[in-house]
Amino acid sequence: MNRKKDLYIGQSTKSVRKFAADFKKVAEKYDFVIHNSSSMDMSETFAAHGANVPEEFDLHMIQLCKPAKSSASLVANPERSLFMPKFVMAFSKNGRTEIRYMSYGEEDIREMVVGDDSFPDSLTKTFVKVRSMIDEAK
Repeated sequence: MNRKKDLYIGQSTKSVRKFAADFKKVAEKYDFVIHNSSSMDMSETFAAHGANVPEEFDLHMIQLCKPAKSSASLVANPERSLFMPKFVMAFSKNGRTEIRYMSYGEEDIREMVVGDDSFPDSLTKTFVKVRSMIDEAK
């Protein structure tokens, strides 16, 4: 893994909640879905499970999937499931909205899903698309 290359680090002037809502709209435009719309606000999720969370804690873990592509990909090779779903993290820090997204390089994918020659290129393109959707939503 190459941290500088594989870890998306960005900021938005929007609130975490507004970024998450706008990201959902952008994702839907490209046939992605947000699986966890009702539970991505981790403050609410933790509180629902009895955890004490400070009022200022503001983290959204956005679970992203493209069902038509993912279903065909996983039917072809269930080993690929290691890379699904994708998560975009948005959180408040020092008065700003921070955004993080982890992806993997083609070489790392080849090492983790051995003998699956078409998958690394396809997944790398998806990672690029997710990053562009984040930029569009910011």
